[in-house]
Amino acid sequence: MAITSTLITAAITGTALDRPEGRGWAFTTTTVVLRPGSDGPGTDSAVGIRERSDVRGPHDRLTRLMITIDRVSKTKSRTQILHDVTFEARPGRVTGFLGPNGAGKTSTLRILLGLDRPQSGTALICGRPYGKLDRPLTTVGALLDGSGAHRARTARAHLRWVAASNGLPDSRADEVLEVVGLTGDARKRAGRFSLGMSRRLGLATALLGDPEVLVLDEPVNGLDPVGIRWMRNFLRDSAAQGRTVLLSSHLMGELAEIADDVIVIDKGRVVIQGRLADVTGDHHTLEDAFFALTATEADRPW
Repeated sequence: MAITSTLITAAITGTALDRPEGRGWAFTTTTVVLRPGSDGPGTDSAVGIRERSDVRGPHDRLTRLMITIDRVSKTKSRTQILHDVTFEARPGRVTGFLGPNGAGKTSTLRILLGLDRPQSGTALICGRPYGKLDRPLTTVGALLDGSGAHRARTARAHLRWVAASNGLPDSRADEVLEVVGLTGDARKRAGRFSLGMSRRLGLATALLGDPEVLVLDEPVNGLDPVGIRWMRNFLRDSAAQGRTVLLSSHLMGELAEIADDVIVIDKGRVVIQGRLADVTGDHHTLEDAFFALTATEADRPW
């Protein structure tokens, strides 16, 4: 495929390319694959082109692929659980969403993914509410609690069923099973999966549509050290390819390893947001900053 000339280097990892049939984005990608029985993740490098015929430049792309939460408020059982929550997650960056249990992280993500409604405010993915996205799996992949699979379904059957709901080919099921290291468990029923395997199946589901946006709630929960390392590499690689990655976590050390930007929420309010270094500030670690910002007792047993 001929590429005639390079136009501009974007603000994210990637280059806008002038092509006869329209604009595209070229990336040197490293595909991280966790293979069953291996001692660690393996990598395969390749140059890929993401077609973007509607992209007019890097700033348009940044706007189109952002997550935007604007003044979202939510009341449940007469208790306000979210207070004017406002933040953005940008392409080419991993944005960490950090807060104590019950701070409002999952409630915010549920509103973003159309699973709940706010009393006020907007939550947009690529400029649109989740419910108005065409074939949403091709725009955003999400991982919340569990894998979403029926206990009696095999991993492959579950993925094929979800793929069909978005007009995706059956072949995507085996492709994403390989990516997350579950090829050898394709015929195993979801009810027999360990917690870590369920998380990987949930991630495989999120990846079916090769989405530009990833929204992940506690993605390393239940993973062993090899799985955590694989997830860290995968998320960094996804951002390097220009994807928008938003993940919530309470594991501050792990988040500090991969996040470019951090949002801290406490008692339903965003208390600080910005680049990792800015949020950490004068504190020695992100964990120290977190306890200072949220007034959480560091030595509390639970």
